[in-house]
Amino acid sequence: EVQLVESGGGLVQAGGSLRLSCAASGFTFDDYGIAWFRQAPGKEREGVACINNSDGSTYSADSVKGRFTISSDNAKNTVYLQMNSLKPEDTAVYYCAARLLGAIKPDYWGQGTHVTVSS
Repeated sequence: EVQLVESGGGLVQAGGSLRLSCAASGFTFDDYGIAWFRQAPGKEREGVACINNSDGSTYSADSVKGRFTISSDNAKNTVYLQMNSLKPEDTAVYYCAARLLGAIKPDYWGQGTHVTVSS
């Protein structure tokens, strides 16, 4: 059974930090890329960052570049999103998703974790 389980969300003041985790199981981790998305109330889902588990290459959206860092521990089949200098506009439900390398869309999604940044 494929599972993506996010954790690490919570309430933090503006300027603070959180680290989200995405624990994956049920598929060959190195054959996939893992992406973090977020969706704020009333807004469309937005891609935040992604990592290629095969070669470690990463991408971050301009809105989080310099503040958020995506990383992967392939031995633990876990991807992290370190979020620093958080802003109220970062408030959203954060989801991780797994995409088979070479595919266009994610194959699997996690259930999401809430992040609330207070001003």
